[in-house]
Amino acid sequence: MENTVQSLDRRIRVKPRTAQAHTATVTVVIPCYNYANFLPYAVHSCLSQEEVEVDVIIVDDASTDASLSVAKDLAATHPNVAVLAHERNRGMVSTFNDGARIASGEFLVRLDADDLLTPGSLARATQLARAYPSVGLVYGHPIHFATESLPEPRRQASAWTIWPGYDWLRGRCRSAQNVITSPEVLMRRSVLEHIGYQAPLRHTPDMELWLRIAAFADIAYIHGADQAWHRDHPNSMSATEVDGSLDLGERYEVFETLFGGLAGEIPGADELFQDARAALVNEALYTAGLELDRGLPDPELFTAYRAFAKDVDPGIEGSAAWETLSRRVNSPAPGATAGVLPFLRRVKGRIRTNVNWRKWHRNGVF
Repeated sequence: MENTVQSLDRRIRVKPRTAQAHTATVTVVIPCYNYANFLPYAVHSCLSQEEVEVDVIIVDDASTDASLSVAKDLAATHPNVAVLAHERNRGMVSTFNDGARIASGEFLVRLDADDLLTPGSLARATQLARAYPSVGLVYGHPIHFATESLPEPRRQASAWTIWPGYDWLRGRCRSAQNVITSPEVLMRRSVLEHIGYQAPLRHTPDMELWLRIAAFADIAYIHGADQAWHRDHPNSMSATEVDGSLDLGERYEVFETLFGGLAGEIPGADELFQDARAALVNEALYTAGLELDRGLPDPELFTAYRAFAKDVDPGIEGSAAWETLSRRVNSPAPGATAGVLPFLRRVKGRIRTNVNWRKWHRNGVF
């Protein structure tokens, strides 16, 4: 499968443009399961968007609270709100996909029922997407919040960065990290019609979809403005704690699914998959080392990290990184945390995390 629109040949950073030939249309799909208390806020954050034509599809996944009743009340009040109700719970992937398949807008947004769009979000994103037809996904900075009141968002875009999709994808493979939360994304619906919707992954379908879009379209980022509010609360999917080894396994499944499908046909796919595997293996061994530095509070987790690295790359056994870790394990006090080297490793790790965090906040990648 090939792009039908000419991709950029290099990354560019430009000043935003505001003119559009005609009003853009956006369909927002809101998957909902037991979020009756949050749903009206999500819907109204969409309906209040200016300079775009918005319709909302609420897909209720057999909620056991009042979500479906709330959704129907919203649809009765607003003609551009529709409701699709599952008779049985089908999970978040089917819930989004069912709504996306009946979407009619030029652009598509997936908004969880507990999240919100910031004012002007859709106008900013569609202006960029209209200016660059090769762009299949636009994202920006999300505000994470856990308070009753919404933090004040930044509303003025200062710049746009547009990457050739392959370049953005290569960067994500080399880090094996997800740089997108979810509600801050606007997608070109025609791209999804060609490449498909979300894959049946338990916790990481969003990440796989973002990467798959990048395999066939360019990617853009809005600097300076906050594009969405992401609500952090105990019942949210993102708040579900996943141990580090399970997270590594789920991200590996993302790349297996990605390159086992359409993206596996693009030039350089094998090298990209190898980059992702190498990044995950290095992360597993690095994190296993940190567990040693912490005094092995969870020996089973340490073992799981090493097992993951060996499963993904059987050739890693015998490598310098593997042998270094083995020597530390077999030392007289493998769980000791005292000493200069463990301290320096922890400091280096914190510095790297902080640097990446700052890069992401400024540029959407690290």
